[in-house]
Amino acid sequence: MVSKIVFLFILVTQVSSFKFCPKCGNMDVPYPLSTGDNCGDPRYKIYCNNNVLEFMSAQGIFYKILNISPWTSKLVILPPIIQENTCYSSDLLQGGLRLDEELPFNISTRNTVMLFNCSDNILSSPLNCSSSSFCRQFEDVGEGASGCKGTLCCHFLKDASMTSHRIRVRLGGCTAYTSVVNINPNEPVDSWNYGIELQWKPPF
Repeated sequence: MVSKIVFLFILVTQVSSFKFCPKCGNMDVPYPLSTGDNCGDPRYKIYCNNNVLEFMSAQGIFYKILNISPWTSKLVILPPIIQENTCYSSDLLQGGLRLDEELPFNISTRNTVMLFNCSDNILSSPLNCSSSSFCRQFEDVGEGASGCKGTLCCHFLKDASMTSHRIRVRLGGCTAYTSVVNINPNEPVDSWNYGIELQWKPPF
């Protein structure tokens, strides 16, 4: 019992010594995330741009942060816009989302990624491109999906067999994507939790 109390005291002391960053807009910036040189851990850099909290990819693209859970060491970023009347993601020219593998972030396993406007080459991949794929539902009623209707689309659950640092789109493959965190197929499409969940490793 005494050892547990001592451990809790040390833990509380360590937490109280952390330098938390100021809020960005109405969002808290919990440790170890850092928006400045004098707060958080600089390896966990995120950005406060015009009171909007953002995550920067390896290609220098900023993605809006929707929420942060310090208890699970996860944050959710907004998927890229699918450009109106087309089926191209706004980050297509950069090849989609790519995280810097030298930083302590990776893509979590709770993301169901939907790919759109795919070439037939994708059919040889271990993806669900059938008529029951979630992407078909999104194409039918999803906001911003009008340009993707009728295109070949597929979905996959991000897991250990996939790279944890990248969601790729390209000409000649698939040109657009979106993602749903912890998808519930029994809910209507407009109630899905759209986002890309990232997780971070604890600082040492």
